[in-house]
Amino acid sequence: MSDRPPGAGLRPYSPFSIKTKLGTLVVVSVFITTGLLMVALRTATELRFITVFSVIASMLITQFVAHSLTAPLDDMTTVARAISHGDYTRRVRGAGRRDELGDLAATINLMADDLEAVDRHRRELVANVSHELRTPIAALRAVLENVVDGVSEADPETMRTALKQTERLGRLVETLLDLSRVDNGVVPLKARRFEVWPYLSGVLKESGLAAAGRPGLASGSGGHTRNDVHLHLDVFPPELTAHADAERLHQVVANLIDNAVKHSPPHGRVTVRARAGDAPGSLALEVVDEGPGIPEAERHRVFERFNRGAARGGDGGTGLGLAIARWAVGLHGGHIGVAESSRGCRILVTLPGSSPASS
Repeated sequence: MSDRPPGAGLRPYSPFSIKTKLGTLVVVSVFITTGLLMVALRTATELRFITVFSVIASMLITQFVAHSLTAPLDDMTTVARAISHGDYTRRVRGAGRRDELGDLAATINLMADDLEAVDRHRRELVANVSHELRTPIAALRAVLENVVDGVSEADPETMRTALKQTERLGRLVETLLDLSRVDNGVVPLKARRFEVWPYLSGVLKESGLAAAGRPGLASGSGGHTRNDVHLHLDVFPPELTAHADAERLHQVVANLIDNAVKHSPPHGRVTVRARAGDAPGSLALEVVDEGPGIPEAERHRVFERFNRGAARGGDGGTGLGLAIARWAVGLHGGHIGVAESSRGCRILVTLPGSSPASS
């Protein structure tokens, strides 16, 4: 993408503009014709020969100038035709020209960059929607299968759990379909202050239900069938509060638990730890597992989209969970990263004391 905005590089009388080039062409042609005419008068050369030479010289100069002007236009036509067919990878050569055609080439390349970004955003949105819908659907399916198989009764508590997952599914659909507006700063975060202990306890409970199909702080993680990994919650002080968008923070914690459980050893332990941050009113949240950990050289890549965590071995999933977590934390103006740990992997999330007015 060009660093200068379209049209910003030219002045009204730039020596490199097309107007200047055409004016120079006319002046040169007149000088050639005049010079040849003076030569004819001094040497008694017939006027018809002078006329022929003058026309040939003017045509050669015009052809040279015209080629320098039309060649970029042909390239622009080819690129524009490719863009119209959905190929946003083509770019116009000659964007560095210091004339109107250079500005036009830079504008077309800028348009191609924007269209490519929009198309990539659309594809990522579909992937994000698919990934985020999986967790509540898996939890709801587990509850209903237990009722159908007679493992649990269709009592009010079970139905309330199913209703809660259905409501969460609806909220996720609405939230994820607004992703493009959020990225553009149109939709502000719905931040509020809430108590951390009951909130995280609910998140862990849903994670256990998604994996094991039974209530309580069971084991497992949303969207997975493992029920041998124990989830542990550690909040201090017990009355700790946080200021955040509860739904988006749920995305963060659920995806971190999901990732930690996938890489935990048999009968391992995943700890969700919450403490007050360094800044007043801020929150420091950790998710720690007992898996193989992440090599230091790979830590900067684990939050990239479609990174399947090959460094830790095992099933890397879709490679979107940690990318979604980083996106949600970024909306709050916070930070997420891999912290040092003597064993396993420790993901540290810090949220500021107050949330930005918008993303």
